[in-house]
Amino acid sequence: MKKQLIKNLRVGDEVETQVLILECSKAVFSAPHRTGDYFLKLLFGDVSGSVKGVMWDAAHLKEQVKKGDVVFIRGEVTDYHGPQVVVSDLRILDPEKVNRGFFQPISERDPKEMLAELKQVIDEEVKDPHLKLLLISLFTDSDFVRRFALAPAARTIHHNYVSGLLEHTLEVIAICRDLARLYPVQLQLDLLVAGAILHDIGKIEEYDPASLNFEFSDRGKLIGHISIGKEMLDQKIGLIPDFPARLKMELEHMILTHHGLREWGSPEVPKTIHAFTLFHADLVSARLNQFIKIMEKHSSGSGDWTEWDRFLERSIYLKSVTEPE
Repeated sequence: MKKQLIKNLRVGDEVETQVLILECSKAVFSAPHRTGDYFLKLLFGDVSGSVKGVMWDAAHLKEQVKKGDVVFIRGEVTDYHGPQVVVSDLRILDPEKVNRGFFQPISERDPKEMLAELKQVIDEEVKDPHLKLLLISLFTDSDFVRRFALAPAARTIHHNYVSGLLEHTLEVIAICRDLARLYPVQLQLDLLVAGAILHDIGKIEEYDPASLNFEFSDRGKLIGHISIGKEMLDQKIGLIPDFPARLKMELEHMILTHHGLREWGSPEVPKTIHAFTLFHADLVSARLNQFIKIMEKHSSGSGDWTEWDRFLERSIYLKSVTEPE
């Protein structure tokens, strides 16, 4: 089945393509002769971007569409406060039979290479036998490894693509490694690396793997990745004889505090130097990824400033210092 990328759609184009429904709501007509009728206001998405849509004859649909459905649409791109697809025909597709690559962005890095790098870190940099055994027990579990390698690190904020969690984890490890070089007396490298690897493991259960737009699972909504991660840690440690209680508490604290502030979702604030370091390493990786994504999204020729970003609470100046005055 053909695929037109949303980013390439222009006003006047005829549309016949697959899209993911990001938003869907019914709206009633204001015209008296259409009282009781409704139309659909839609937002379509794919890996290249999003576009508004409207379907005037929605009452004739044989199936009710909803957010998260993959659909095939026919229509035309019109201009209504920007491009909008007026849909003339729509049908729901079987998500198991569509190319997920059309809808899910993926890390630019090869997940196999990233996994190999992570396992090398565990093998070469984690010296404490209890920490090494804990990490090996996780990364010899094939189901865990598969889910960890494919999971996003977030829905929208940072590293929100397939294998984003793995990429983010390696970034946090690299930042922790550099900080440990600066403070070799105060920071134990293998404990910091272990915390970096473990801090987001709950995210493999926070997101619904069947969802094309990384919707939260029920456990993700009700419990959250921080609590899920601590639960997973406790289960693994429970299988390791004589695991030191103080080391377990340190790892638990690092997971529970890696968001740094209670208003950012942390049950507690970091109160050990390793937890404090991990929080900042995690934050740097996330924020820089956000920053770069906004820079890359900005189209060339549309000025030196990006649009305002509500998460970073700023627009970004793009002009390089090497450009002529």
